[in-house]
Amino acid sequence: MVTQILPYGDATVTVELPDRARIVGGSGPSRRSENGSAAVTPSANQARDVRDAIEHPLGLPRIRDSVSPSSTVLIAFDDLTVSSFGPVRRLSIETVLAELAETGVPDDNVTLMCANALHRKFPHDELASAIGDELVQRFGDRLICHDAEDPDAILNVGTTASGYDVDIHRLVAESDLTVYVNAQCHRGFAGGWKSVAVGLSTWRSIRHTHTPDGMSMSVRHNRMHEVYDEQGRLLEQQLGKRIFKIETILANPTTVGRIWAGGVDETRTAALEVLEQRHPPRRGVLTEKADVVVYGVPNWSPYAAFAGMNPILTLISSGLGYLGGYIEALGKPGCSVILATPCPEEWDREHHAAYPEVWDRVLPVTRDPYEITERFGEEFATHPDYIERYRHAYAFHPVHAILATHPLKRLRHAGRVFVAGAVDPKVPEHIGFIPVRTVEDAIKEAERIHGADCSIACVPNAMG
Repeated sequence: MVTQILPYGDATVTVELPDRARIVGGSGPSRRSENGSAAVTPSANQARDVRDAIEHPLGLPRIRDSVSPSSTVLIAFDDLTVSSFGPVRRLSIETVLAELAETGVPDDNVTLMCANALHRKFPHDELASAIGDELVQRFGDRLICHDAEDPDAILNVGTTASGYDVDIHRLVAESDLTVYVNAQCHRGFAGGWKSVAVGLSTWRSIRHTHTPDGMSMSVRHNRMHEVYDEQGRLLEQQLGKRIFKIETILANPTTVGRIWAGGVDETRTAALEVLEQRHPPRRGVLTEKADVVVYGVPNWSPYAAFAGMNPILTLISSGLGYLGGYIEALGKPGCSVILATPCPEEWDREHHAAYPEVWDRVLPVTRDPYEITERFGEEFATHPDYIERYRHAYAFHPVHAILATHPLKRLRHAGRVFVAGAVDPKVPEHIGFIPVRTVEDAIKEAERIHGADCSIACVPNAMG
């Protein structure tokens, strides 16, 4: 037998796997480990590296050479759903402010904006965790969160040749310079024009990519970013000016690995060169796909920053979404998936106000994400009470609860999902998953389906 430790909610669980199980990736050495990714060296001096990037921008002049003392400046930054827990946001903002000060631009001419898109807004004490108390106090009411439902704050700049609407926060158009601080590129998911075209936009613009098939973490040939690139080109063309971007690849959750500044396209190109080496195609990790894919689900989600988890986030958004790429990368069509998670039925009704209704009313009707979007998407996207809570009570936009069901599309590849260790079996049963006591029990059930010698792939640290 092979012993492995898997994430399991707030803890871990030790499991015994058959000797034939293949261990993929993971956070530590293993004679069975298969992982071709290239590590990025942590920065020895993050402040210096941030400063060097901003002082040597790609494709654009330095900030100090682009403004005058009367210039107005918007500095936008990734919200707290981006898992970047170090000082890169603060260091970048402080360095930009120092550049502005060299030309005599006063703080009163600068607005700091959290680019939270359809995510919830964050109060100042939470923002301080990302940009520091000093900046929060220094900017006061000039530190704001984006509001995708404020009609006075949104400008539509047109429609691209492919029919994609482009909405943007009015300050991007009205400011003489917009600087965007990306705090992490997670695989191919974040960064590039996504930062601006989503973070500072509206559902009307975002809907073109936020579909069951639209979102992708692929570093290569990412159709999602093709949409954002088209939106970004129209934005800069219509505004007649360019966005100054800071793009970051982290070596670990707290430390910069590589960082660039300059044009959005130029910094994205530079980042992709590193990302392509760091993340080889996952679909090539196993030469022969497995009948069974096993991994644990931690009690964590980017959408639970300063908030609580819930079954949709645990089982669908994280279990099948952020971690679910392994299902298609490692598993055969019709494979069995085993998730280790306690997944209690708990709800943060302040921050995830619309989620319980999706769980109670939508998922019993259908678990097809395409049908969910067709039947319920517009209703939730325009729900006045939930939108009011998004705007004024720190709740996620109601359509976000619909978007969180999109990873159910993995069920078109996986034959079934076992949930090992659920504290209440009725929770996984609610969405058609199969509760079992342990991972070992789930493997026995999978062996009855696929055969006693079925192939097994285990990812010990799927978040790594």
